[in-house]
Amino acid sequence: MDLRIFTEPQQGASYDTLLTVAKATEDLGFDAFFRSDHYVAMGSADGLPGPTDAWITLAGLARETKRIRLGTLMTAGTFRLPGVLAIQVAQVDQMSAGRVELGLGAGWFEEEHRAYGIPFPKEKFARLEEQLAIVTGLWATEVGKTFSYDGTHYQLTDSPALPKPVLGKVPVLVGGHGAIRTPRLAARYADEFNIPFASIEDSERQFGRVKAAAEAAGRQPDDLVYSNALVVCVGKDDAEVARRAAAIGREVDELKANGLAGSPAEVVDRIGRYGAIGASRIYLQVLDLHDLAHLELISAQVQSQLG
Repeated sequence: MDLRIFTEPQQGASYDTLLTVAKATEDLGFDAFFRSDHYVAMGSADGLPGPTDAWITLAGLARETKRIRLGTLMTAGTFRLPGVLAIQVAQVDQMSAGRVELGLGAGWFEEEHRAYGIPFPKEKFARLEEQLAIVTGLWATEVGKTFSYDGTHYQLTDSPALPKPVLGKVPVLVGGHGAIRTPRLAARYADEFNIPFASIEDSERQFGRVKAAAEAAGRQPDDLVYSNALVVCVGKDDAEVARRAAAIGREVDELKANGLAGSPAEVVDRIGRYGAIGASRIYLQVLDLHDLAHLELISAQVQSQLG
């Protein structure tokens, strides 16, 4: 089971804070550092000192880390033109010597679009499908040849389709809860399917839909990695769990029901239950980015037991 650290910087984090967490992620043996792609804080958080851009952040981390994978859950398709995104991601991949992954979603948080003057189209899913086709198509185009695309939302003419990622392509993540279109997109374009903040039962159902869609598309279902993203709150005793839950404004019982919370043994057991229904990777949503002791505990007493 791969454990990856997943951060929500829009809630309030500077680049220096993210760098500290990324270096801890690397030093403590976790598989990857991922971040969300948002520009406005959610809930009661003040968001100070202000938003950081996902791909600018990852570009910096690409030069300041050596081992961990780097990526997004999920880049908002509404924020970037797909041709430009393909250039950005390939460049950061080169900067990291091939350690980048792209999670790409349709975009959903209308408030942040209004706040920063970003168009928020009504039909986002069809745009996402075209974006996935363009980004993957640009990377797959043979050097020396050109790529053209004539879609409803995007048109590219004789693109040189450069630069290329280090290994020719970047792993692509598609995710969500949608029952029909989301599994179909994952089956066509994704290397990994991620379901965020879902129960074991809902995850198993959605993984089954994706596997069926993969078979219908002529792929082996096991060609894809299946993963979950879940909030994490671990403590060596009940008091420490309660303290960490309070620090992120959550209730312990709710976290135990909907995330990975409790003692190391409890969390290892719950991760094992996700593993039993097909997940091989967990993104640990860490909401208190200043509590590095939390990461140390997870590394020493959770990750060490998962093999």
